[in-house]
Amino acid sequence: MAKLVSVSSYNTAGVGGRKPLGKASPLANSFSLIEYDKDHRFLIMDCPTNSTIPLYLKEFARLNVTDVVRVCEPTYLKERVESRNVHVHPPPSVLKQWRELVITRVSTPRSESESSAEPSTIAVHCVAGLGRAPVLVAVALIEKGMDPLDAIEHVRLKRRGAFNNRQITYLAENYKRASGFKGAAKIGSAIRSSPLNGASSAQPSPVSSSGTQSDKAAAPGAGHVSSGIHKSFFKKMFGSH
Repeated sequence: MAKLVSVSSYNTAGVGGRKPLGKASPLANSFSLIEYDKDHRFLIMDCPTNSTIPLYLKEFARLNVTDVVRVCEPTYLKERVESRNVHVHPPPSVLKQWRELVITRVSTPRSESESSAEPSTIAVHCVAGLGRAPVLVAVALIEKGMDPLDAIEHVRLKRRGAFNNRQITYLAENYKRASGFKGAAKIGSAIRSSPLNGASSAQPSPVSSSGTQSDKAAAPGAGHVSSGIHKSFFKKMFGSH
């Protein structure tokens, strides 16, 4: 398994499904491009710093990144990113804000000249890019119609080590689509050929902020997870921002 670090060996394009960089870069292990279709592209990464942000900006330009969603404490001046016409978003307080951003970017009409150009990308980062950021990308894939376990493994094929057991349990058992999409977009049985680090649906549901009741047990009947549960989940996963 490739070690995921911010500054590591050079010329490691393709390791663990990572997006090959334009040139040899000390950030070769930092980026994972997750593609669902030509309109749904996400770049999972670890957190930039003021010293490394110029290298990130080069990749943002190459991959046509329009937005950066930060799900950790700030580690760089957002003005340096926004000066390149890239919007920097603070951590979403509820999943609804993340879903709305994805819908807004995907539904933006593209001109005929833009349709043949590099599609836009939403970048997401937490501290190491292994937990909070992959969760948001998996949510976007599930909302598109992908089966939750397929979404988890689709992300993991590109970013090894993503998700802990609590996050897997939440996505696989507790998260309910808000899009109303009824189908399940399968991406191939080979995706599920290996276990998810021993995780299974038999795992106990994550404990809520009260420490006594699971999110699943607290979820209302059949359909939607309440905003209170989403806030509880985000507080546990993201902390206070």
